[in-house]
Amino acid sequence: MFDYKSFTKDEAYDILTNIATGKYDTHQIAAFMTTYGMRSIRVEELSGFRNAMYDLCLKMDFPGYDLIDLCGTGGDGKNTFNISTLASLVVAGAGYKVAKHGNVGVSSGCGSSNVMEHLGYTFTNDKGELNRQLDEANICFLHAPLFHPAMKTVAPIRRALGVKTFFNMLGPLTNPTNPKFQAVGVFSLELARLYNYLYQNTDKQYNIIHSLDGYDEISLTGDFKIINNGGEHYFKVEDLGFEKVTMEDLSGGETVEEAASIFKTIIKGNGNNIQNHVVLTNAAFAIKTFYPERSFGDCYYEAEASLLGEKALNSLKKLIHD
Repeated sequence: MFDYKSFTKDEAYDILTNIATGKYDTHQIAAFMTTYGMRSIRVEELSGFRNAMYDLCLKMDFPGYDLIDLCGTGGDGKNTFNISTLASLVVAGAGYKVAKHGNVGVSSGCGSSNVMEHLGYTFTNDKGELNRQLDEANICFLHAPLFHPAMKTVAPIRRALGVKTFFNMLGPLTNPTNPKFQAVGVFSLELARLYNYLYQNTDKQYNIIHSLDGYDEISLTGDFKIINNGGEHYFKVEDLGFEKVTMEDLSGGETVEEAASIFKTIIKGNGNNIQNHVVLTNAAFAIKTFYPERSFGDCYYEAEASLLGEKALNSLKKLIHD
């Protein structure tokens, strides 16, 4: 049905719409998703898939809020602790409004939704409740399956495949709140450039993040690139004042319980230096999305005050204990 040919934007739009509305059987969908493990996605295809997924989703409009999403594609297979979720709470603790789009883990043991649910957060798509969370905690979590009916058809197939698919590429592009600010981590430089191409045609302020050794966030295991409204930028870990860390330093644990335990240790301000540096660096570049002219150091200190001053922890408590 799909062979290995590429699609126009309109064809991609129709394919995703057909997947979401049950026009293809599971074998056809699995074969289609596997295709993008074998060849690169083109910008026209990504744009068509993104538009279809967004048009099909339950949209959330929060006028008057300058929202940011810190969302990674996932699919880097690195099984790190939940860096972007922790960084999101740090940014919220610093006073910014965060609409965090997330899902359960597919290619790692534990996605943001797994951890938040384990900690006692109840996912909802009720606008009034999400509004309350934004007002009180500066953050709400948007569990993708509650907003994307397209996910219902593909979720069991993604789980069965157990590898990244083009749905990983769509996650950060299809936040139901369509936030103006985005700090997005992607698993390849090629995808970072595709995102940049799509974002250039919007009014978003964005930082697209890719660690050159394959992480979809700033891992501090090696150098990284950030592509934003001002172009493409190369950063060495040493330039930020840190030493490179190892993959083992970022371990997320083997179970949801282990992942949640690591998460709680860090959010309470008891993480080790490496864990704190990684979380705060990602939070700092998210804050820098709002204020590109600010230095990394200033943004880092703002993030540090949120984490170590227990403001990030307070944001979490307001979500979990009404």
